[in-house]
This record gives sequence, C-alpha cells and structure tokens, in this order.
Amino acid sequence: MTSSLEVRQIGSKDAYPFLLEIHYARRIPSISFAYGLFDNDELIGVCTYGTSASSTLAKGVCGPQWSKQVIELNRLCLLHNRKNEASILVGASLRMLPRPKIVVSYADTSQDHLGIVYQATNFYYTGLSAKFRDPKVKGLEHQHHATYAHGLSNKQVIEKFGEDNVYFVERPRKHRYVIFMASKTDKKQLLKDLRYPSLPYPQKAVQVS
Repeated sequence: MTSSLEVRQIGSKDAYPFLLEIHYARRIPSISFAYGLFDNDELIGVCTYGTSASSTLAKGVCGPQWSKQVIELNRLCLLHNRKNEASILVGASLRMLPRPKIVVSYADTSQDHLGIVYQATNFYYTGLSAKFRDPKVKGLEHQHHATYAHGLSNKQVIEKFGEDNVYFVERPRKHRYVIFMASKTDKKQLLKDLRYPSLPYPQKAVQVS
C-alpha cells in the first residue's frame, strides 16, 4: 500500500479542509510550508509548518542566534491515519524543508497524544511544556488567545477588554519534540546550543497538571 503514497508540497489553502473539518483544533495556524500525502493522486493527509504562536519559543530553543531558523510543525492531519502514513508524511516533509531549520512540535496531553510519530521520525524529546494560564475574553472564546492577546501581557489584556470580561484557564501541557534539519556541521553546533534537555521518549500517557 505504501508504494502508492507520495508526499508533495501543496498550497496553504489546499490544507484548509483538513484543518477545519478533521483536525481537533478546527482553526488555521500560521502556515509557511504545507505538504500533502497523496495516494494515487488523492490527497489523504496534510502537514503544515509555520511561525510559532509562542513569542518566546524562537529564542528559547537554541538561543537568539538561531531564532530565525525556528519553525513549528503545527498541524498533522490524516484522512484515514492508516499504518505508517503519519511517519511517511512527516519524514518526507522534513526532508523537503529549506535548511537549516529547527523544527519544534508538540503532542497534546489533553488529547492523550504521546508523539509516537515524532519518536518514529527521530525527533529529540525535550519534556513537557511549561505551565501557563491563558487569558480568555467573554464572547471571544471561539478565537485562540494569541489572536487577541498577541504581544500583550495579561495585565494589558485586562486593561484592553475590561476586568469583568477576562478570565484565565490552565493551558494543557504538551510533550515537546525538536529536530534539526541542517548540515552535519550546523547540527553539531545546534546540539551544543540546545537549551532543553534531551530526555527518554515517554512510553505511555501520564497525568499532568
């Protein structure tokens, strides 16, 4: 079956039906690169990369000197999710990215995701994301907090929308994975500059708070 599969770069809008109708987040992230998994010319999966919604991530992975090379694998969505389809799509799309790139991706513990596909494609596991409380604005719950709070402190969000209209919710923690798509020389330096610990892969879902 896998012999009929092919990965190609696609336009961002070609990924929209998958992201809006199949992926649990039901919204469009920042997309710099999009790739599709095709089975005999039928699009059966998409993988997108873009600028992270976290303003601190770019400098936090390997330091400010590498910040412009940081990109997030922010959506992976498959129509059938049959055996090996996810790893084929992720592995091939990584190889198609311009280099050097520091690719970060997350597996959401609130969805019982472990990040098995990232383990299968040789990402480094760097632990759980930090604890955060995200601001929510009454009437704007359908929007991601980064849409209306981007660049603003929690205090500034309250000042903008009013104290009675803002409340906070705990952000689900996520398993964080990192991989370097770079030359051997750059990869060696990136490993030295990596600011997160490289840890053993998680093997089962855990309760996190």
